[in-house]
Amino acid sequence: MSIFARPHYMSDATQFINQLKTQHPELDAQQVAGRALLWDKPVDHALWKEFDAAEVAQKPYVYQTNPIPGL
Repeated sequence: MSIFARPHYMSDATQFINQLKTQHPELDAQQVAGRALLWDKPVDHALWKEFDAAEVAQKPYVYQTNPIPGL
């Protein structure tokens, strides 16, 4: 066993989350449903290739406007 191991320690945040999940067992299902709403979507790889191909190269110094010759 490591000298740094603290097998009986549980942080306040972990205790709070465990207590909350015990009191509200439906939270896990709600979290999965919420994630699926915005994040778990199918990826259209062909569309991403089009986006990448249409990208315009950025200027080396983005804040420089087009300089006027002779100034």
